[in-house]
Amino acid sequence: MIGVALVGYGWWGQHIARRLKGHTEFDLRGVVEPAAAQHDAIRTQGLSVLESYEAALADPSVQAVILTSPNDLHDMQIALAVAAGKHVFCEKPLSLSAANARKSVESCRAAGLVLGIGHERRFEPAILALRKMLDAGALGTVMHTEMAFSHDKLIGLTSDSWRTTKAFAPAAGMTQMGIHLTDLLIAFYGPVASLHAFTASRSLGWETGDVVTVQLQFKAGMTATLQAILHTPHFIRTHVFGSDMWVEIRNATHPDTPGGKATMQRYRNIDDTETEVFDWTDSVTANLEAFGAAIRGEAPYPYSDFELLHNIEVLDAIVRSAETGEAVRL
Repeated sequence: MIGVALVGYGWWGQHIARRLKGHTEFDLRGVVEPAAAQHDAIRTQGLSVLESYEAALADPSVQAVILTSPNDLHDMQIALAVAAGKHVFCEKPLSLSAANARKSVESCRAAGLVLGIGHERRFEPAILALRKMLDAGALGTVMHTEMAFSHDKLIGLTSDSWRTTKAFAPAAGMTQMGIHLTDLLIAFYGPVASLHAFTASRSLGWETGDVVTVQLQFKAGMTATLQAILHTPHFIRTHVFGSDMWVEIRNATHPDTPGGKATMQRYRNIDDTETEVFDWTDSVTANLEAFGAAIRGEAPYPYSDFELLHNIEVLDAIVRSAETGEAVRL
């Protein structure tokens, strides 16, 4: 088993803790959580409260840390983990700065450590099926992709939450949901050539806004649009238009909630359509298991250094575009 320490016991940290507790491949040695008010909840779950992040890194039984901490802490926490020789699984975003993301990627690579990232949507069955079709050229020439990931899970946050600020969660829903979409688009199509982003504050009154939309052009030639809305009923959609066929995936599922289904429709012409339904699977745990397999040397972690870094370069460009109102060339 791989000894791990969980760093942060907020909304997502609690989801990760439930998946790690009792997992046959991971030994959750404890939780680092600065907020003392959370310690009773951690102990109630049957977990240990670790004294500090430094104490977790000094523990020889801890081989890896899993960061579900605020976005602005990731750079420092990764650097300290590398210095201590610990593998790192970091919740998205990897960083709020492309320069710091590069440092994290390169330092992990130089130290021979696995750097995992919390982009679990790549492990969804419908997305895996779409990726297989794209790799096989089944859609013909890819023309355009439309992606959406929106929900209202965070509308109860107050204005003093770091998740509502431009400094720690810039460009409205980008660091919450939109960055999952750019991760998929980069995995599908490679580097982005240029983009134009817009944000709006429609109902929540948050400094960062509650709507983000982005138009992207890829170096390979295809275009894409994405949207992430922080105040609307749950909606996840992936729609790829090819010269021979279009494919649309609609998710009545969310990575954090068991149950529901994803529906894929494949359309060649009005007389040639197919529909396939996929059950929910635990893509969050699948990602953690892939991280564990890479640590054990059983398989490469399925995210390249380029993909880890370029997604933050794209995030940087989206933030700049939304602030200036101008298109950004990468």
